[in-house]
Amino acid sequence: MPKLDLASIPQSNATGYPPPFDAAVAGRWWRRLAPAGGLTAFGASHVVLKPGAWSSQRHWHNGEDELLVMIAGEAVLVEDGGETLLRAGDIASFAMGAGNGHHLINRSAADCAFVVVSAGDRAAGGGYSDIDMLFTADAYTHKDGTPYPTDRIA
Repeated sequence: MPKLDLASIPQSNATGYPPPFDAAVAGRWWRRLAPAGGLTAFGASHVVLKPGAWSSQRHWHNGEDELLVMIAGEAVLVEDGGETLLRAGDIASFAMGAGNGHHLINRSAADCAFVVVSAGDRAAGGGYSDIDMLFTADAYTHKDGTPYPTDRIA
């Protein structure tokens, strides 16, 4: 049966971000939906942000498209051009290679939840708008190429 039992999919708040960049995402809880459904051509995750939590550092992807659907609560989308409030039912998309750093921040007093889907070449990596960090499929580096002493979580 193709229906996934969300409660049976392991949930994690792990991050590979090196300190101090890991603190902002401590209240982010994610479940990998695509592997649980046997899907291999794209990624899909269910994400819950506790009040005050960020979805990630503000980032962009060189080789992956992203589509985000808010399913509960509200969060503020922060991009290069400013901020937009997203509520349940709202959809946002981020084209690969656009270089528009984005992330969500839960500034409300309640949890929010969204599903994010991605497809493309994960190995193409990307970067972070506000901090000295780039990423590849499995590593973080400073913008000068010096590695951070952590592994990227897939």
